[in-house]
Parts: sequence; structure tokens; C-alpha cells
Amino acid sequence: MLGKDELAELADRVYHRMIDKTTNDWGMGIDSWDWVPGVGVISILAYGKLMNNHEAIEYLLQWTARNKQLSEQVNVINSMAPYAIFPDLYRLGGEHWYMDTALNVGDWMLTEAPRTREGTFEHTVTENVQFSEQVWADSLFMTVLFLARLAKLTGDRKYAIEAEFQLLGHLRVLQDPSTGVLFHGWNCEEKNHMSSARWTRANAWVILAIPWIAEEIGTTTPFSDEIVERYQRLAAGIRHFQGVSGMWSTVMDQSEFYKETSGSAGIAAGWLAGMRLGWLDDSYKKAINLALHGVIDRIDPDGTVQGVSGGTPVMPSIAAYDEIPCIPTLYGQGLTLILLSLAHADCGKFYA
Repeated sequence: MLGKDELAELADRVYHRMIDKTTNDWGMGIDSWDWVPGVGVISILAYGKLMNNHEAIEYLLQWTARNKQLSEQVNVINSMAPYAIFPDLYRLGGEHWYMDTALNVGDWMLTEAPRTREGTFEHTVTENVQFSEQVWADSLFMTVLFLARLAKLTGDRKYAIEAEFQLLGHLRVLQDPSTGVLFHGWNCEEKNHMSSARWTRANAWVILAIPWIAEEIGTTTPFSDEIVERYQRLAAGIRHFQGVSGMWSTVMDQSEFYKETSGSAGIAAGWLAGMRLGWLDDSYKKAINLALHGVIDRIDPDGTVQGVSGGTPVMPSIAAYDEIPCIPTLYGQGLTLILLSLAHADCGKFYA
């Protein structure tokens, strides 16, 4: 078992790789406004809070001041992720710009964000491409997490009700009844899962988002037992596909595909978050520890997290997922940072 000092040192290296050696490339460019830097800053917030690192929180205040003009671009679901840090930053500093902006964005989600015929958010992106009538698992982390945090900040049930509606809606169309795990996407017009890939990072986004969302809205609106049951079924299904190294293939039921780090880190973090809520029992400790060690083996001495698949839309075939190249990315760093931070906070309690 790793000790708290070792976990803290690893987390520090991963964090500083995100902020000290940033570049303008797509994967590690933190000074932009989209889902990639969004996952980066969400993870830095988790790191700062769980590790009591005031330097990390100060970095987020500076990052927002530096990049807030970029938030004025066209609103799309996939670029909502950075706003998830706004409720905490408002609590910390009381600057009304954070609250005003968060309320404007939240109301856009409720009244203007594009939806499928089933009422779930249509996955829209900043790139010049459309995914009409498509529901992606990614949206729960990129968008619904913010809504849940806004609900807790304001105490306004309308945001909590929408967050729960979106969570249930996504789970109902994406969860595979035979395995319990999630398909990457669903086409509401064609009524199918497109390539029907059980993509690992899609499952990671959701297994982590569900307990985090529950923590935010649980005191505002009654939380559906169906969501908890689906989370537990998802957790068990994912565990079935874990490899002997602790890692998951980039498509989890394709054992011959390459092992992927960001999804593996996100899954272990999601299990830890679920154990914190009492949703998972101690039988997950061994699997968490195995995944933690597998992820740590992929961290370079300078803090770079290797083995992270690049940006991945719903691919035209399952085989195409294995062709996505691996590159260093802020979301790979970020999901690893969240895992290390949770493991540090819960060292000796939820994994061994």
C-alpha cells in the first residue's frame, strides 16, 4: 500500500506538469476554454480541496482572470466544463462575476441548450461538426456536474431537478442491461448505440460524475434510488472487465486493445467517490489498489501521464477506437490527479 507522503509527491508532480510545462498544443494547452482545460481545472480544484493546497486554488483564480474573456464564445455542451469550478471560486472570494456568470450559464442550459427528442442534452462541440440527436456519456461530467454545483450554491431546486433528469436520462439510454456498463453514445433518431462501443473513458466520466453530482444535489432534491442502483450495477460491470494489471482496455470488453490510463484512473476515482457515499462495499478495495498501482506505473518522473488516448468522438466502429493515438493531455493528467488526491485523502480507509 502506498503511503500518504508518496501519494502527495506523485500528485504534486502531476499537478505541476499541468501548470509549469503547458504548451499551445491541443492536449496540454490549458489557456483555452473547452472541455480539455475544463477537466484540467476541475481536477486542480479537487486536488486543492482534498490536499488543502492553497497554491492550487490561487492558480485557478489566476487562470480564470486570464481566460474569462474566452468564455464568451458560442455556448456548446462540451465547453461547459470550466464553469464547474465557478461555485467554489465564488465561495472563496465572493466575486459576483462568478455568480452572475454561473447563473447565466445555468439558465442557458435550462432554456436554450440543444436537446434530443428525449429531452437529454444533445452533445454539441466547439469544432465545426454536428452530432444531431446524439447523447454522449461525456456530457454528464462536462455539463451536468456544473448544474449540480450551481444547485448547491444557490439552493435553487430547478438546477438540481434538471441535473437529476439529465443523469437519469443518460443512464437509461446508455447503460447496457446485459453487462451493466455504458455504451459511448446513443442516437435518439435511429434508436441505436451507433458503433455500440463500451468505451472505457465514457464509463470513467460517469462512474465519477454520479457520486459527485449526488453530493451536490442530495440536500436540495430527493435523489433517485434508480440512480444509485444503476451506479452500483455500473461499478460491478466495470469491475468484471478489469485486467490483471489493474487497467482497462480502451474499449473495456476488447481485452486485446491497448490499455488506457485516463479511463482507468477515472474509474478507480469513481469507485473511491462511491465508497465515500457508502454506495460500494469493501470488496472494491483490492480492485482500487490494483488500478492505482497500474496508473502510477504510467507516470513519468516529470509528472507526465502516459498511455492516454486522444480526443475520441463516437467512432464508426469498435475497431476504430484502438487506432486512436495516445498523447499527454490535461484530462489524462486530471483524472490521474483526482485519483491520487482521493487516495491520499482516504489512505488506509477505502483502499489497501
